[in-house]
Amino acid sequence: MNAAKRYEIFRRLREDDPEPKTELAYSTPFELLIAVILSAQATDVGVNKATAKLYPVANTPEAIYALGYDGLCTYIKTIGLYPSKAKNVIETCRLLVEKHASQVPQTREELEALPGVGRKTANVVLNTAFRQLTMAVDTHIFRFSNRTGVAPGKNVLEVERQLLKFVPKEFLLDAHHWMILHGRYVCQARKPRCGSCRIEDLCEFKQKTSDD
Repeated sequence: MNAAKRYEIFRRLREDDPEPKTELAYSTPFELLIAVILSAQATDVGVNKATAKLYPVANTPEAIYALGYDGLCTYIKTIGLYPSKAKNVIETCRLLVEKHASQVPQTREELEALPGVGRKTANVVLNTAFRQLTMAVDTHIFRFSNRTGVAPGKNVLEVERQLLKFVPKEFLLDAHHWMILHGRYVCQARKPRCGSCRIEDLCEFKQKTSDD
């Protein structure tokens, strides 16, 4: 795919959604961090339902740590893998209090040192909460990048590097959100909605489908 095609793809995505946002509900960097940790192999809708009950009660590292493991589990037990996630969240809260003055760190290294925080989670927080030029590659972005030809790669790290290299600079800050939303609602895994896709004429996917 050439640079002109890539530019036009992101221009159209921006035109349709000038201010894209994550579908995870949050009001502070800490709330976002916890929501992203909980969202692994879970839906944003499911996480939002849990945090809608949790955050009015506890939405700081001190408050969630004070709930303890069992207390936290009562709020997040509807989320998949909640036992291990609860352990990670409690330990993350402890480390934030003890090592970071209860603030969410703004570097990848410090974020990835927290339990339950891998490269993708760190990238989401850095980009969404702190507006850094990072690229969190999830299943939707991986699929979008390879299908369209925007940034093909064999694994998520390769796709991440390709996106950072090839996405035009003016779109880079919000590209993560556009690609996730497009992958979630249009370029779906089993039956992509190519017939109603805004970038269908630019996409290099060989097995395009109708919407029937």
